[in-house]
Amino acid sequence: MKPRLFLLALGAIGSIFSLSAFAQSYAITNARIVTVSGGTIERGTVVVRDGLIESVGADVRTPADAHVFDGTGLTVYPGFIDSLTNLGIAAPRPSPSPAGAGGFGQAAAAAAAANPSNSNYPNGFRPEDMTLDDVRAGDSQFEANRNAGFTTALTVGRTGIFNGHSALIELAGNSVSAMTVKNPVALHVTFATIPGQYPGSLLGTFSALRQMLNDARRQQELEKMYAANPRGMKRPESDKSLDALIPVLNRQMAVVFTANRANDIVRALDLAKEYNLKAIISGGQEADKFIDRLKAQDVAVLLSLNFPKRTAAASPEADDEPMETLRFRANVPKVAGKLAAAGIKFAFEGGGATNANDFLSNAAKTTENGLSKDAAIRAMTLGPAEIFGVADRLGSVEAGKIANLTVVRGDVFGNQKVITHVFVDGAVFQPKPPAPAGPGGRGPRGGAPGAGNRGDADTSPGSVVGTYAIAIDIPGQPLSGTLTITQQGSSLAGTLSTELGSGALTEGQLSGSSVSFAGSVSVGGQTVPFTVKATVTGTRLSGTIDSTQGSFPISGTKNP
Repeated sequence: MKPRLFLLALGAIGSIFSLSAFAQSYAITNARIVTVSGGTIERGTVVVRDGLIESVGADVRTPADAHVFDGTGLTVYPGFIDSLTNLGIAAPRPSPSPAGAGGFGQAAAAAAAANPSNSNYPNGFRPEDMTLDDVRAGDSQFEANRNAGFTTALTVGRTGIFNGHSALIELAGNSVSAMTVKNPVALHVTFATIPGQYPGSLLGTFSALRQMLNDARRQQELEKMYAANPRGMKRPESDKSLDALIPVLNRQMAVVFTANRANDIVRALDLAKEYNLKAIISGGQEADKFIDRLKAQDVAVLLSLNFPKRTAAASPEADDEPMETLRFRANVPKVAGKLAAAGIKFAFEGGGATNANDFLSNAAKTTENGLSKDAAIRAMTLGPAEIFGVADRLGSVEAGKIANLTVVRGDVFGNQKVITHVFVDGAVFQPKPPAPAGPGGRGPRGGAPGAGNRGDADTSPGSVVGTYAIAIDIPGQPLSGTLTITQQGSSLAGTLSTELGSGALTEGQLSGSSVSFAGSVSVGGQTVPFTVKATVTGTRLSGTIDSTQGSFPISGTKNP
């Protein structure tokens, strides 16, 4: 090829490549734009360039080089933010429960050996841990959340009393550094226990937390004294765990307390007041009982939208649910409206729900129970951005901010809405349409929009039968155990065993590759019913376990 022709061909290839892979200018025209920070523009244009919102308004001109989306009939929102998740963090491998406290102690010792530290505190009590160290990049793992309109999430570890420092990440990107919006954001604390070792009770947990805060306060005093005049003074020992608590004591770092029910919320508020902490409540489904204290201590709430629900089907033989349980379940959708009316800062979080679409469904329920739709949108956009200190770059449709946008056809809180496009850092994602319905009118994985087809499930008779090593992802205190399933026709039976105990499965049903069953476990002398709904694909089981305390992911692998 002649040199001139070669250069022309190379230039043409370069032009095609740049247009397809690096197109950075977009314009959404004729759209309704909900800016959140200001008024709604009924018919306007948003221009995106180089990952930022270049301009927005009713009279904005469309750049000549922009890829144009006709937004007629569409509404543009700031990208939705989930205020507490485990997104981007690899799930722990399910493994059978070790036998007795000795087994747990051996596992803890092995974990400590694999994670050496100059900390004098055991695993679970190490506030220095950084969640971002465990985050992995890759667009595919965030697809379901983007399909539901989410562009950003606060992510934090699953285990320990100290869950580590959270990070705010974008739900797209080929590298963790490119995905990171802010790190760290806050230190997270869960009122959990550590089975088999101290603290094995909630009383021990609070005692240990206070002791560590006191130790950190003393550590800071010693370090200041030594820095001022080291001569004749013994050098203070270095301890990474105590060093991580010093910014917390100085109110330079917020502390997020996972506290859903009233007892935990009051404990968190008491601890925050005692040590003058900059506190945030996560969960908060009874936060409306403490509005005066929340205001007095300037505490924000990350309100869980993982609403409690009845887990067992009613039957003539079933005992009536306690009145307290009924009242709690009925009041939870009203909490957001009460917080808004009182002027409490709050944001919505998924609360561990496995289906991202449940976030919007339950947000809609808050608008039916006293919260305005504008306030609900704010609670999943600008509200969390303000709480996390990133409102200067996220949370509203304004020129100069990161181009995170969610484009919707229809009422965003309605059942017929369609997420047509999602922009993350200026990159465009178009959610996949629902998969074609299979037998029984459902597509793969229940036909969830954008779920995609991950391969045909084995639906042959007996395909779900076997013993599974399972993991239940309860924030702060995950459970592992064993699930055994037997089958007779379309009915299932078996047992579920975890550290909390073992029980027989009831009401087991099989429909294609979907399984469901109920059961109960005794915790603290009380019987807690639960239901499980899951899908079995090959040797893998994944789904949700529901109880009066919320909904949590359950996963498992069938033993050979």
